[in-house]
Amino acid sequence: MLFKSTAAFRKTTDITPQILKKLNIEGLILDLDNTLTTHDNPRPADGVLDWIALMKNSGIKLMIVSNNHAPRVRPFADMLGLEFVSEGKKPLTNGFREAERRMGIPRERLAAVGDQIYTDVLGANLAGIKMLYVVPIEHEKTTFFKVKRKLEKPFLPKKFYNNK
Repeated sequence: MLFKSTAAFRKTTDITPQILKKLNIEGLILDLDNTLTTHDNPRPADGVLDWIALMKNSGIKLMIVSNNHAPRVRPFADMLGLEFVSEGKKPLTNGFREAERRMGIPRERLAAVGDQIYTDVLGANLAGIKMLYVVPIEHEKTTFFKVKRKLEKPFLPKKFYNNK
C-alpha cells in the first residue's frame, strides 16, 4: 500500500542500529522539518546530535532529503556533517533516487525517515524503499498543515515499533 510504513516510531531517536540491522537497512534518507528538528528551527531536536553520531559510528550512512530550498537545508546538514538533497520534490522519487545514487546503497537496503504521509511515506513507497515513519516533533500551526494532518489521520500507523 502506498501510504503504509515499514515501521513506525514515536521519535527519530527511537530508531537504533540494532533495529536497522534486523530490517537489513544500511542507509537512512532523513527528512528535515519535524523529523530532525521543528519547522524553521536552525538547531536539531534533543538527542539528534548524539543519535547521528551513534548511527555514523555504527556504519549507517545518512543523507538528508528535504523539499526545502538549499539555504534552509545546507546550514543544518553542515552542522550535522551530512550530505543533502534540497528541493527533493517528495513525493516524487527524484530526491530519493539522487540520495540512493550518491550513497551507493541499493534501494533494498535503504529506508526513509519522515513524519508526513503524503510526502515521505508516499515518496519512499513510490521509490521502492523502506519507510520508517516518525511522529511529528510538534504540530504545525498553519492552516495548510492543519488540513494536511487531518487528511493523514486514516493512514497513520496504529502500532509503533517495540524493540523488546
